[in-house]
Amino acid sequence: MLLILPVLGRLEIVGITLFPFICIQNRTLKSDAILINHERIHLRQQLELLIVPFYIWYFMEYLFFRCFHDHRTAYRNIVFEREAYKEEKNMVYLKKRRFWSFLNYYGK
Repeated sequence: MLLILPVLGRLEIVGITLFPFICIQNRTLKSDAILINHERIHLRQQLELLIVPFYIWYFMEYLFFRCFHDHRTAYRNIVFEREAYKEEKNMVYLKKRRFWSFLNYYGK
């Protein structure tokens, strides 16, 4: 389910997935196939980890990387983001993606 949340713009967030919703900054982003695919990858990750553990893991990785890097670098180093950014342009990725594939993105 897609939600339009203009408040995301003030937070400098274009899109965010909060299971079961994909939240985007404005209506024009509905047609951004790459962004929507990126967020759908996060939906799959969240389901695989039964939702709450995903958010705990995500936050713990961010805190760890934030100890050594600025916000943007810490965010981009989170394994879930590594997978989503690497595969966001691959529109058939979710059809062939294996269970817990995000683990393949450690060290990449």
